[in-house]
Amino acid sequence: MRILVVEDSRTQAESLRYILEKKGYVVALATNGRDALEQIKAGRPELVLTDIVMPEMDGYELCRRIKTDGDLKSIPVIIVTQLFDPVDVVRGLEAGADNFIIKPYEPRDIEARIHEVMTTPAGEDVTCYPLEINLSDGTHTLTASRRQILNILLSTYEITVRKNAELQEAHERLNLQSEKLQQVVADFRQANLDLQAENAERLKVEKSLAEANKKLQLMASITRHDLLNQLTAMREYLELSVAHHTKDAGTAWANVASATAIVNQTINTVEFTGEYQKIGIKSPVWHNARMLVEMSVKFTDPGAVRIVNTLPDTIEVYADPLVMKVFSNLIDNAVKYGKHITTITFGYMAAADGGIIICEDDGIGIPGEEKEKIFAYEYGLNTGLGLFLAREILTITGITITETGDAGKGARFEIYCPHKVIRNKP
Repeated sequence: MRILVVEDSRTQAESLRYILEKKGYVVALATNGRDALEQIKAGRPELVLTDIVMPEMDGYELCRRIKTDGDLKSIPVIIVTQLFDPVDVVRGLEAGADNFIIKPYEPRDIEARIHEVMTTPAGEDVTCYPLEINLSDGTHTLTASRRQILNILLSTYEITVRKNAELQEAHERLNLQSEKLQQVVADFRQANLDLQAENAERLKVEKSLAEANKKLQLMASITRHDLLNQLTAMREYLELSVAHHTKDAGTAWANVASATAIVNQTINTVEFTGEYQKIGIKSPVWHNARMLVEMSVKFTDPGAVRIVNTLPDTIEVYADPLVMKVFSNLIDNAVKYGKHITTITFGYMAAADGGIIICEDDGIGIPGEEKEKIFAYEYGLNTGLGLFLAREILTITGITITETGDAGKGARFEIYCPHKVIRNKP
């Protein structure tokens, strides 16, 4: 059977040719309606498949010309359309089309439409009164037979139902893929959170290692430098005492006393290294701030100095387990160096991004030029290493300590805790 395919798109035309030739049909191609009419007159085909939108003459006009030509009207015409609008079907019927193939088509659709058209008995149910249909683009008059109209409606309905089923199936597949994608996204998010937690933990470890390295370097410096100097001085005093013990006993005993003082200083240095190496060994924990002060008082001897603890019961700080030594050292230093001190007060002040624990007294205070020096290791060699240790203990979790009091009016230490390491727990 010879079929004429009318299609201005070379790709679409060759696609239809390929499908039809596989089914055994002989296929000729035309690029528009005018070209198709010339080929039909030159060699009559058994069937015409025509696109709608084409230059020079569209598919509707081609169909109309064929169906109004007494010699050609018996040639079946199938219109190939996107079927975007019901008007496409009505205009096709109005032009006399025998059936439709809806794009995108499948080989089985083409074969089914050709079979329906070619097996419909010629001349059956040809009587049809003109039927007017009003649509959005105007009024259309149909003269197609009832069977023709029914066949077209059934075929388009069949395709529509199938396309809808395919669309529903595609929608279900899409939903399934969407669920899988959501799960993948959730897994990625969890993996990202796990990675962030792992990175945070690694940063903590790196920070701890850096702090440990700093401690090791400091302790090595103390062992190598300070102890060597102290032992050298002690040896010199002992040598002087030996040189003067027969000639000047008083000077000899004075040198022995100086050597003894250096021995005590050396012992204090060694004890400091023992205390210092404990910092950061155990993981930080949450401590009740008020209880830290209460416990610190029990391990100090404030004597007649009154301790006033106004810290709320609900304030907790996240700090190294040695944090109680911070408060003990503050009390000890205030009692030892405050001279006319009578009261030490602990209090709390909220801050925009954390909280501040305050320790203040009514002693002589600390001169401005010494406010930062008192936390230095070198300064502590002469006055005690308590404040140096206090700052090192607090630094483990990012807590800072500064002295902000007025000289002559008393010392005031502010322990600033960022929001991550302080909480109000009812």
